[in-house]
Amino acid sequence: MSIRIVRLGSERAAGEGLRIGTVRRPPRGVPKAEFASQNWYDVWYPNLAPSAETMKLGQDAETPAQWNAFTRAYKREMAEPDASRSLDLLAALSHQSALAVGCYCEHEARCHRSLLRGLLAERGAAIEG
Repeated sequence: MSIRIVRLGSERAAGEGLRIGTVRRPPRGVPKAEFASQNWYDVWYPNLAPSAETMKLGQDAETPAQWNAFTRAYKREMAEPDASRSLDLLAALSHQSALAVGCYCEHEARCHRSLLRGLLAERGAAIEG
């Protein structure tokens, strides 16, 4: 069992398990009943998404310094008690269940999911890929 870090909307991998959308908003123009069948997510969990203000920092980041500012802000948000407990839970579940967490961004390296990968790894999550 493990947790995968995925791009929402991408084809599911064999044995991927429950797909969790760590995004601020649901996909536009997609009926809620079709989120899972269209490979967006099975469960929406915006608790691990960047706040709107922090997300804007990441979207506008053009320099390493700006990306670092986004990284610091997101990690600060994930250090808050509720988010931190959620990360602990996912890390623990990754040893018992197949899970996937993700976001819509095309490139993981410029997405909060790259930071989620690191935060989960710090908590001892079993991460695939």
